[in-house]
Amino acid sequence: MGKLQPAVKKETMNIAIYTGVGTVVMFILFFVLCKFIPDTVPFDYTVILGGVGGFIVAVLNFFLMAVTVQKVASEEDEKRARSLMKLSFSRRMLLQVVWLIAALAAPCFFWVAGFLPLLFPSAGIKLVGIIKSKITINKEVDVKQDGNQC
Repeated sequence: MGKLQPAVKKETMNIAIYTGVGTVVMFILFFVLCKFIPDTVPFDYTVILGGVGGFIVAVLNFFLMAVTVQKVASEEDEKRARSLMKLSFSRRMLLQVVWLIAALAAPCFFWVAGFLPLLFPSAGIKLVGIIKSKITINKEVDVKQDGNQC
């Protein structure tokens, strides 16, 4: 396959950051909720293990997708490229389903804490996109008001 492209490394790091921040915020929310409703919301090792496991699966899922996209981009046969993407998708979905089953079945994981980190990469990408578009719009408004291109 060759070396990883810098974009794969950079975007995987971004996803790790988004997912890590989301997981830490999730831990804080579990801690606070546990103080108010301890009979319903736990905050113990099961929450931590679930969150760490979910973080690993979420980042691994993105990394595997990025590696596949890199491989497909260099593939000349379109039929083979489609086949590689479909196979990658199926395997990555299987990875997530196996993780969710483990998080549900194993008593060492709190399943909600294992599930939520799988949503954080998408949420992080969307949030960063919204923030960047707002910054761009604000810069364009400033340029039009100032008549200055700097």
